[in-house]
Amino acid sequence: MKFIPTLKVAVIPVLAVLSLLSASNKVLADYLTSQGSGGNYRYELWSSDDNSHYYLKVWSSEASSNSDRYSTTRTFPSTREALIYFDCNYAERSLPECPR
Repeated sequence: MKFIPTLKVAVIPVLAVLSLLSASNKVLADYLTSQGSGGNYRYELWSSDDNSHYYLKVWSSEASSNSDRYSTTRTFPSTREALIYFDCNYAERSLPECPR
């Protein structure tokens, strides 16, 4: 009879810790890398937590910082490519990398 309460006290905490450890490895979150503006737009550059891809969230420069009205770009393999995309497509800069 004493075996079952002892089993509960020993096994349940071990299982709880193991489930927390396995769950923390599966959770991935994107994070903000940088912010800026150009032309009539401002952006936030976001990265996956393993830095395998980047994307931009772009707002009109007149939109409030709490506005949900933004567009999200496709993903890019580097921050450089993401920022060139912003410069060419939103800030209207004339760069050699911009398609003509």
